[in-house]
Amino acid sequence: MDGGAGTQVNTTRGGDEPVGVQIQQSRRLPDFLQSVNLKYVKLGYHYLISNLLTLCLIPVMAVILIEASQMNPDDIRQLWLHLKYNLVSVIICSAVLVFGSTVYIMTRPRPVYLVDYSCYKAPDELKAPYERFMQHSRLTGDFDESSLEFQRKILERSGLGDETYVPEAMHYLPPQPSMQAARGEAEQVMFGALDNLFANTSVKPKDIGVLVVNCSLFNPTPSLSAMIVNKYKLRGNIRSFNLGGMGCSAGVIAVDLAKDMLQVHRNTYAVVVSTENITQNWYFGNKKSMLIPNCLFRVGGAAVLLSNKSVDRRRAKYKLVHVVRTHRGADDKAFRCVYQEQDDAGKTGVSLSKDLMAIAGGALKTNITTLGPLVLPISEQLLFFATLIIKKICNKHVKPYIPDFKLAFDHFCIHAGGRAVIDELEKNLQLTQVHVEASRMTLHRFGNTSSSSIWYELAYTEAKGRMRKGNKVWQIAFGSGFKCNSAVWQALRNVKPSQKGPWEDCIDRYPVKVVS
Repeated sequence: MDGGAGTQVNTTRGGDEPVGVQIQQSRRLPDFLQSVNLKYVKLGYHYLISNLLTLCLIPVMAVILIEASQMNPDDIRQLWLHLKYNLVSVIICSAVLVFGSTVYIMTRPRPVYLVDYSCYKAPDELKAPYERFMQHSRLTGDFDESSLEFQRKILERSGLGDETYVPEAMHYLPPQPSMQAARGEAEQVMFGALDNLFANTSVKPKDIGVLVVNCSLFNPTPSLSAMIVNKYKLRGNIRSFNLGGMGCSAGVIAVDLAKDMLQVHRNTYAVVVSTENITQNWYFGNKKSMLIPNCLFRVGGAAVLLSNKSVDRRRAKYKLVHVVRTHRGADDKAFRCVYQEQDDAGKTGVSLSKDLMAIAGGALKTNITTLGPLVLPISEQLLFFATLIIKKICNKHVKPYIPDFKLAFDHFCIHAGGRAVIDELEKNLQLTQVHVEASRMTLHRFGNTSSSSIWYELAYTEAKGRMRKGNKVWQIAFGSGFKCNSAVWQALRNVKPSQKGPWEDCIDRYPVKVVS
């Protein structure tokens, strides 16, 4: 967090996620130690109990196997004679066994594997160094001196480096944000990521059964998903979905939707494409809260290949363990805290409420207290509940115990919405600098790429050679609405970076020191 007279607050891009900006009111992320609501913990246990049948069958089977291992040949002969002359018992036991096995097989969720993914890397000519960015902003003639100074301060404190990318239309003087240019950006990003994904996995486009595309602010007709179907000549019965207006956490929502589709449709592949489009969403006005996306959001996108085929387990990188989604849209303040509208001059942008960080903190608290019972070891859960009970019965001023999520996860992919939100999550979740390194370096190298940033972060961890078999990864992102969504993955092997990864030519230069 920056010091100085002002204090930090987070804002978002195009209705998306928090980023740091200095204003006069203090709106930092709430301290989770001050309040934890028990009802949100109950949601996590609701998810846990939904898998109770599996949890009960495992110890029962273990007891049966132990008893069977202790039987001698005479015991087995006596059991056979008993069953031989008691046909009713045999039929009842067989029926119960068949029924129980059928119920278990039919109700257990099918595993979802992440075979591979690809992050788009733009060509060097689209790089936007700090000095060039400011020069272009001045030469457009759309911004007054106050707005230019504001952008300069945001860029200096943003955590972005000089190698991030802006779309081609923004490199012209004056900028040329047309529909054609926006389509060109979308095609360049989506097709670039998909071409590399198909090359690395050797999966044929015709084999794809489910396609989910998420892009918050650019939703043309035909849709982005239709553009992909047309480009790769996907099959006519493909289940395609196009998610719009859902902010930077939509990447997790898209994975959740693909997961649900893979539970229904057997033996198939699902592709998730997460991106954002900047070309037609650049703000050319002077309302400061609407200028922040210009400074922080950059070109990027990711394509992810998921599978429910058991044969793919051997080559897959990860298995999807949990998805937990939190939506605070029923609350009016949360719904309007990130709101796309026109300014007084009629120019479209996104207005940001002063309550944004408080709302984001509430959504995050709900999400992690729901996720906790699913992932934390029993020792942490007992400590957590003990302090809650003491607080409720004995002393309301007792601070509840905040579980150590480092015991549940080996790697953290915190959405690179801005430096301030990374700082606050590092502090509130008691993480180390290594845990947030992937998020900080992704923000520095690629900027805020919206819903795809969590995949650049995962690619960073792989490129550093840190992903080992059995490691668990927590992806967490915020979005307009207001939403906070989490996905948990488990590595199925020691994961190496895929070919033509986004960090392939620069990983040796990272981590770098980010100037405060």
